[in-house]
Amino acid sequence: MEPAPSQGVRPAEGTLKEPAPTPSPSDVSWLHQYWKAVVSSPISLVPLFLLAFVGGVLLWASELHNFGTSFWGTYWNWIPPGPGSSYGIGYFALGSVLTAGLAILLATILSLAMAISIVVYLPPIASRVLTLFTDLLAGIPSVVFGIWGFVILAPYFGRTLEPSLRDALFWIPGFGGPEYAIGGGTGILLAVFVLTIMVIPITTAVMRESLRAVPHSAVEAGLALGATRWEVVRRVRMPMARQGISGALFLGFGRAIGESVAVAMLIGATPQLPPSLYAGGYTIASYILDQQDSAFVYPILLQVLVEFALVLLLITLAVNLVGHWLTRDQRSPGRRGLFS
Repeated sequence: MEPAPSQGVRPAEGTLKEPAPTPSPSDVSWLHQYWKAVVSSPISLVPLFLLAFVGGVLLWASELHNFGTSFWGTYWNWIPPGPGSSYGIGYFALGSVLTAGLAILLATILSLAMAISIVVYLPPIASRVLTLFTDLLAGIPSVVFGIWGFVILAPYFGRTLEPSLRDALFWIPGFGGPEYAIGGGTGILLAVFVLTIMVIPITTAVMRESLRAVPHSAVEAGLALGATRWEVVRRVRMPMARQGISGALFLGFGRAIGESVAVAMLIGATPQLPPSLYAGGYTIASYILDQQDSAFVYPILLQVLVEFALVLLLITLAVNLVGHWLTRDQRSPGRRGLFS
């Protein structure tokens, strides 16, 4: 038998060497991967072109005529249109942030509870049924939510719920205020309630998948150490899914801040600094919807509405980009997140 070659012997000339290991996808820059996808598939540029087209049309139609110091203020006086007119977006931006912020706060609490129940506690059949009905909410048109809130909920809010909340929670900012702010039930509180229901499907779906993406070995390790299911949820699942949960918050906020039809029907349509949550208000999206008929009579108002739409587009783009970034990082645990 021939002796085995020693470890120090070099391979003969012409001998094929082992190929270098192929770098894993995590070793390649994400920017390089996206660039390869764009170059290899021109059809992937279509959404980018559409987005650029929409933004360009808004810029061209508005001509940035009213962007200035007064545009970001709260003074609003456009009738009659002329040199003394002012088109402040302040009250409308405040209404958008207030309604969307409160709605996403409530939706996050409810959606997290539903996602934990679906993933951890409910049996498979009940989990599938709850998932089905939650997802079906996303397919209901917003005008149906609006008419349901206006016809069914508004009288109950105006006669029973809002007076009771005012008497019991008057010491909390936003829940007191003057009695005249309680009108027929339409107002910020009703808009927040209906908007919460409309946001729940997307936030629940993202949180549900984030909790399911937690490695099973980590869950089993927690149970093996004697932790209860709730302790595993609190100390293992939620910390590991925190970026996906944060992404759900941003995506839900982007969905809520752009809603127009249902909010326009329920918020009360009053450009003011609301004295309480029972008073009427406006959001950027609902004002654009309410004033689109008048805009064709007053060209200056049309420019203002286009500029409002441009601001709303930039806000929703920024919020949704952050949300998608966080959820992408949750699906790829090896990558770093935006805030990590």
